[in-house]
Amino acid sequence: MTDPQIGLTGLAILIALIAVRVPIGIALIGVSFGGLYVLMGPRVAWGAMSIVPYQFTSSWILSSIPMFLFLGFISYHTQLTRGMFNAARVWLAGLPGGLAIAAIFGSAGFAAVSGSSIACSAAMGRIAIPEMMKHKYHPELATSTVAVAGTIGALIPPSIILILYGVIAQISISQLFLGGVVAGLLTALGYIIVVLVRVWLNPDLAPERDTSVSLREKIFALRETWPIFLIMIGIFGGLFGGVFTPTEAGAVGASLACLVAIVSGQMTLDRFLTAARETLTTTAALLIIAIGASLLTRFLALSGAGDFLSEGILSVATNPVLLMVGIVVVYLLMGMFLEPIGSMLLTLPIILPVVDASGWSLLWFGIVLTKLLEIGMITPPIGMNVFVIKSVVGELVKISAIFRGVVWFIVMDLILVAILCAYPDLVLWLPALLN
Repeated sequence: MTDPQIGLTGLAILIALIAVRVPIGIALIGVSFGGLYVLMGPRVAWGAMSIVPYQFTSSWILSSIPMFLFLGFISYHTQLTRGMFNAARVWLAGLPGGLAIAAIFGSAGFAAVSGSSIACSAAMGRIAIPEMMKHKYHPELATSTVAVAGTIGALIPPSIILILYGVIAQISISQLFLGGVVAGLLTALGYIIVVLVRVWLNPDLAPERDTSVSLREKIFALRETWPIFLIMIGIFGGLFGGVFTPTEAGAVGASLACLVAIVSGQMTLDRFLTAARETLTTTAALLIIAIGASLLTRFLALSGAGDFLSEGILSVATNPVLLMVGIVVVYLLMGMFLEPIGSMLLTLPIILPVVDASGWSLLWFGIVLTKLLEIGMITPPIGMNVFVIKSVVGELVKISAIFRGVVWFIVMDLILVAILCAYPDLVLWLPALLN
């Protein structure tokens, strides 16, 4: 028997638990189990605890998550992406803010093999920020550029957020990856525009430009990019060419990364074991949260609270524009306090039925949602990417300075969200073309 009151009470308890810093996975599982116990009795509650985790984790596509994570951690610990930044630095050093633009290009390259915003920011922070400081870049511009460039990691495939969204929304992972390519490239372009405008308005932010680099040096620098391009060609060529599935693409990419690291002399046993250990712990954390979200979906469905909330949202926001603005505001607010995957898995049981009833493309919405979640990675007071950069630079730059610099990029992000909402075909044309 449905009882929306129990479901809504469970959601209120869940929000309270998260507010007092209970780990989101534990909060989701605890509230869902308790709600099912009260609603349907102990047999149903324990039955859900035994069936739902197996049903969710038995999805074959989920096996791509540890593979792509391992690919990213191997690339990070063996510094396979350093050549991408160095090549971009040599080619772009003559532009205003060229090193900052190179950091954005380097982050886009790292994103193509990692799928993690935090790993992207950490890797580029250690490589690009010292180089910019050496050329007298203002610390605010240097740190904020790398912090926001890391968010590209969730849009350009392989993206862990897109994989989880695809599993829950039952959307083709390959199609999501193709949509993410366009959004990721638009994001990189938007960030480059911000850097150019800021340096044009205040040249002291990036006073030094190196215009003495010869064509021979530029061509030689391209030789350093072969590890990333080899991995990218192996993954995307096989994936979009139909040679293997997204699941197999993760395994192929991880194998290629290990092989490239061995050939280039960057692989050691310690680095391999560190990457494997981080992959296991990160995968376990992600799956606990995802299982909790799956249990919450079951609880909300049985209580009737999910339908109650979805119908309530649709009845209040009859205008599609007003509805989308409300969704944007909710995710921006949640991004200030929760990490992206937790925010997504917590809200999808309620938001997906609303999106489906509105007649919107679930593929398009997945890309817009990912973009909104990544804005949360750089907004105060949490801003995980900002704190990653702070840990890299230490006491050299205040956290407030990094957040000040990030504001410029947040404005560009909001403009990009508006563009993606106004012109959904920007996201959908490439998946339709290569379908």
